[in-house]
Amino acid sequence: MAWIKTINYKQSEGALRLEYDKAIKRVGKIYNIVGIMGLRPMQLKASMGLYRAIMHGRAALSRAQREMLAVVVSQANKCHY
Repeated sequence: MAWIKTINYKQSEGALRLEYDKAIKRVGKIYNIVGIMGLRPMQLKASMGLYRAIMHGRAALSRAQREMLAVVVSQANKCHY
């Protein structure tokens, strides 16, 4: 199993703390997928911006359809996210 260094909430500061606070506000915790990007807070911010644009932005597909596609792709890739 791979091991990736992460910065926990108590150790976070500055831009990373802001991103962690947003994650907690959004879903109540910091998922591993967010935590592993913690070493690069600006990339984390950009990644979350892309996610929000894809999942919450205007599109021909409904939000439910987009979520369903995300689940299907995750299942096909054997990924629990």
